[in-house]
Amino acid sequence: MKNLETERLLLNRWTLSEEDIDGLYAYAKDPDVGPNAGWKPHESREESRKIIEDLFLPNVVWAIREKETGQVIGSIGLEPDRRRENVKSMEIGYSLAKDRWGNGYMTEAARAVIDYAFRELGLEVVAICTGPENRRSQRVIEKCGFHYEGRQRKGYHIYNGSDRDNLMYSMIREEWEENEKR
Repeated sequence: MKNLETERLLLNRWTLSEEDIDGLYAYAKDPDVGPNAGWKPHESREESRKIIEDLFLPNVVWAIREKETGQVIGSIGLEPDRRRENVKSMEIGYSLAKDRWGNGYMTEAARAVIDYAFRELGLEVVAICTGPENRRSQRVIEKCGFHYEGRQRKGYHIYNGSDRDNLMYSMIREEWEENEKR
């Protein structure tokens, strides 16, 4: 996993520093952020620290930082694609501080990770899922050039014990290559 840089953002590995723990907690405690992705709002700095330690550090998850300030404003990562066996595919997931919504930050970060996935990891497919109610995420997905595959009914068990539908999207290597030519 290497550091990625865009026009306005730095994407790099999380640390257990006070800055990263505070940065994650600052946006992850917001009740409008986590539930859209299927996870509960963080209840403490300790919970945010455990997420960094147990989930982000062992996996391919970047902290999204504003280049100008260095402030953590979100996370983005790649994980194994549970829907495609024996295919070089990973699934992208992300979250962003509510006060940064609507500024194109997530589209910018996602495009950098998609490029990394195809260029550096040699993937054949990058997949992404979101809930039917998460219109903001759907807009990012569309702007990045993913193709809608369908709706998986009750495909994701979320923090509150309920099962939600998934809207499934993917991008294949050939589509990414075609976009690169433009």
